[in-house]
Amino acid sequence: MRTNASLHHKQGYYWVVVGTVCIGAFMAALDASIINVAMPTLSKSFAVSMDSVEWVSIAYLLTLTSLLTLLGSLSDRLGRKKFYTIGFAIFGLGSGLCGLVSTMPLLIGSRVLQALGAAMLQANSIAIITSVVPSTSRGKAIGIQGAAQAIGLSIGPTVGGLIIGSFGWRLIFYINIPVAIIGTITASFILPKDQPNLHSSRFDYLGALLFTPFLILLVLIFKDGYKVGWLSPEILAESLVCIIFLSLFILREKKCKNPMIDFNLFKNRTFTSGNITGLLSYSLMFGVLFLMPFYLEWVLQLSPFLVGLIMTVVSLAMFIMSPFSGALADHMGTKLLTSSGMIISSLGAIVLILLSNNTAAYVYLLGLVLVGAGIGIFTPPNNSSVMGSIPPEHAGVAGGILNMSRSLGMSMGVAIAGTLYDGAFSDYSLIHHTLAKAQILSFHVGFAGITVLGIIASVICVFAAKHSDNTSVELNKYISLH
Repeated sequence: MRTNASLHHKQGYYWVVVGTVCIGAFMAALDASIINVAMPTLSKSFAVSMDSVEWVSIAYLLTLTSLLTLLGSLSDRLGRKKFYTIGFAIFGLGSGLCGLVSTMPLLIGSRVLQALGAAMLQANSIAIITSVVPSTSRGKAIGIQGAAQAIGLSIGPTVGGLIIGSFGWRLIFYINIPVAIIGTITASFILPKDQPNLHSSRFDYLGALLFTPFLILLVLIFKDGYKVGWLSPEILAESLVCIIFLSLFILREKKCKNPMIDFNLFKNRTFTSGNITGLLSYSLMFGVLFLMPFYLEWVLQLSPFLVGLIMTVVSLAMFIMSPFSGALADHMGTKLLTSSGMIISSLGAIVLILLSNNTAAYVYLLGLVLVGAGIGIFTPPNNSSVMGSIPPEHAGVAGGILNMSRSLGMSMGVAIAGTLYDGAFSDYSLIHHTLAKAQILSFHVGFAGITVLGIIASVICVFAAKHSDNTSVELNKYISLH
């Protein structure tokens, strides 16, 4: 503790804290981007279909989505440093177990443990920075943390492809362990000791208990609907139970003094449309990130290293375009940028529908660049529009909803892309005698479904841009009266 206390009084100490937080941001982003490249290899190693291996990603994302607000509230009450440090340790433990498992169910369970650690890190990273860094440097500090995430996302596919091709898939999980150990030790000594706030507003635990099964059932419906039939007894039963949980959750939130989600915010059209399009944009991107490695390995027979190198262009395009879009949004507003960004991403997805068993490299690279650039153009102004449309005192709740929307979009993108491919492959394999023909047609169906999501988001962006005036004023009046 002496080390920690002495550091507090040194000038620039808060940048050491930011550096510690960046370790977690980098590690989580690196793992998230590596796993997509590993999917075809995992499918082959465990001898399972795409329908099964997609749970490696979905289980992680669902766990992360459902726990972020809960863990954020608990850490406010019990101490952020404690939760952040434990999060590093749990993430490292989960990573080690992922590398050791011999069955797909055990791998999925280990990914859930990983996600628990990641949620403890993500729920506290911005809060720790905000509490330590002076307001004059806060924007720069948050930007550095975002850059650490962007670097992790950018190098993840190449690093993952190189590791898988040279050493096997297990090492992509083992490399997290030394980083997690360093993070745990660093956080223990560097992060300031915060006092638990047991008198802070109580978290809506019953609301979280109702919301989690709703999320899981919603993803299951999208995952299995195409494959088993939208009107099948299984899907109808899941839909009924999903609606029941959603209804109970909404009733609970309207009566709760400190709701998990403030539904009054959704009376603001800009806030609502921004969250919906944010969800759809991440569904599009993660659908592409999930399907594309399978196409490159299964159809084009490329090595994992080349697949990783190719997939890097999505993150690089985002990394390049995001700062420009954010800067432009400050001068020209958000409407044109959000609309054009989603249209560009949708065009990229359309290009990917045209893939064949001998597509030239420039074609699929063009599609991937357009998807990444479009999301990079769309995301900063959309986030700015959403957060700028609500009163400042509701920024924390609004930010939590925005993060949940994006995380849910990631889960749905993987689920939709996987089920469309798997369902189409089951049909086409009975019609066509060649595996290659059935595969390529199934990829067409998968990318077409993802394109539809992008088109819907584009239409919403254009429509919302024409009707976004005065929504924040109306919401401010509503909240002041209630």
